[in-house]
Order: sequence, then C-alpha cells, then structure tokens
Amino acid sequence: MKNANSVNILAIETSCDETAAAIIQDGKRIISEVVATQIDSHKRFGGVVPEIASRHHVEQMTQVLEDTLQKASLSMKDIDAVAVTEGPGLVGALLVGVATAKALAFSHQLPLIGVHHIAGHIYANQLIESFQFPLLCLVVSGGHTELVLMREHGDYEVIGETRDDACGEAYDKVARVLGIPYPGGPHVDRLAKQGEDTLHFPRIYLEEESYDFSFSGLKSAVINTVHNAKQKGESLKKEDIACSFQESVVEVLVEKTYRASKDYQVKHVVVAGGVAANSRLREALGARFKDEDVNLSVPPLSLCTDNAAMIGAAAFNDYKKGAFSGLELNANPGLDLEQYGKR
Repeated sequence: MKNANSVNILAIETSCDETAAAIIQDGKRIISEVVATQIDSHKRFGGVVPEIASRHHVEQMTQVLEDTLQKASLSMKDIDAVAVTEGPGLVGALLVGVATAKALAFSHQLPLIGVHHIAGHIYANQLIESFQFPLLCLVVSGGHTELVLMREHGDYEVIGETRDDACGEAYDKVARVLGIPYPGGPHVDRLAKQGEDTLHFPRIYLEEESYDFSFSGLKSAVINTVHNAKQKGESLKKEDIACSFQESVVEVLVEKTYRASKDYQVKHVVVAGGVAANSRLREALGARFKDEDVNLSVPPLSLCTDNAAMIGAAAFNDYKKGAFSGLELNANPGLDLEQYGKR
C-alpha cells in the first residue's frame, strides 16, 4: 500500500531500443524499475533498426509493466499518474509507449503526463540529489550533445548544441571503422584505457564565444587516418586510435562545460545521457571541477542509459503544476526541449 501523502508516478520509456517502466515516488525515490534491452537483436545490424525496435516494444510492454508493479508490491490503485516519453525518439517506438500510457490513464482515470526524453535524462540526477539553481547540464548521448541552462525547475535554455554529429554518434561511427561491435561507445572506452594519445587528433572548439559542438571533422580525421595507414601498408594500434579519439572528445566536452559554468555563474553542473557513462569523461569532469565552488553531479551508470525512472522524476514537476496531457497526446519525434518547458 502507498503512503497517503506520497505521489506515485508510473513511468514508461520506449524512445529507442529499451522497453522500460518504473514507479517513482515524489519525483526522487525509485520504488521499482524494469528495463528490457534489445541490444542482442540489433547487434548484428550494427545499429538500431526502427521496425524491429517497435515490434519488440509491443512484445515486451505488458510483461515489463506487470513486473514493475509486482516488484513494488503495488497495483494500479496505488498509482497517482501515468507518465510517458512523448519525444524525441523513433516514432514507431514512441507510439508504443504513448498508446500504452493513454490506455492505462483512460482505463484507470489517472492524469497523463507527456515527458521530453532529454528532460528525463537531466532529471535522472534529481534521483541522486536535489538541484541547485542556476544549473548547467551537459547532455551527451547517441543523438544529442547539448549544454542546457536551467534557472528553475522546468525551465530549459539550450546554450550550446552539436552542429553535426552527436558525441555518441561519433563514437559508434569510429567503432565501426575499428571493427568494434555495436554499441560502440563502451567498447571504445575500454579499448582507450589500453592505449595512448599518440595521434593527437584535432580539438574542435569552433568560434571562441560559442558553446556549440562539432564532431564530424574529428570523425573524418579518424577515418582518414585509418584508411591512409591501410593504403600505405602501415599498422596502427586500435588502442591508440581509440585513446586519441576519446581524448579529443573529452577535452572539448569538459572545457566547454567548464567555461559555460563560469560565464553563467551556475551553482550546479550535471551530466546526462548514455555517454555520461564514459569513464574518461567522468574522470576528467571530476578533476576539472574538483577545486571549483560548484556542485558536480554525474548519475550512476544505471541512470545514464535510457530508463523510465528518469521519466517519472521529470514528470513529478508537471504533476505538481497540474500540467497534464490530454488523450490526444501523440508521439512527437521532433519535440523541442525549450518549447516543452514553456507549455
């Protein structure tokens, strides 16, 4: 049974290749969560196949929801609202989650809350410690690389973003060139620990005043270096290529985050997204902010990748404001973070 004064939100996340559900209490406590991954199904294709992802979501959704409620020893009578990732993401995958959430909300007469996927990643940190404003978030994932400034809950200003490849996307493309299996990021990270920065790939900072990112040139430099070596019959150590690539990525991410934190005089810096699990990035951020008068939060590995707990954490703010979605809610693969925060 639930506490009469608490708020339990049942959250659903299906934006890509994880079918996830969780029950979050008061936006900060994980009562239960279940994640069904599809990595093995997509591995042989070298990336996520949208149609296969959608089909797996349909197959796994009912069991994931049942397991989530069972782990919490709760029923739908103990749930106060249903939250779901509205976007961005793969439209077919999003539709499975949205349709499920709408059916649950309608049949149990519960409020429905559509959540932005990146807002969820940001609020994964709220499950660890309370936010201090103004706050700066470095979002790093397969589809996003952004610096987001927050002056209060639900207020998002994107002050920097990638102009081409996202950070995680560059990792996957470099991994493919090196013959490393999908998902490439964790494999490159492990390989980099065994190598040295011998190739000194370029650090792309763009204009001096810009907080934007660009990884396309770095990715091309890595690919060209590998191809040129093959044409000349030269051998390069994969470990050194991985390390050199990663050092370039991490240096730019850390320095731009540090500069933005100073320029905007933030009290709290948080990291979000799948690449937040990267060991070198976590180490470098810790070292850079060690002696600074700013709180640095990096979520545990389980909250870096896609999960439903983060969606429930973000949804709690909408619940308190009474900002509910109607049953006309639809998947929105291009949902804008700043506009989402203003509605």
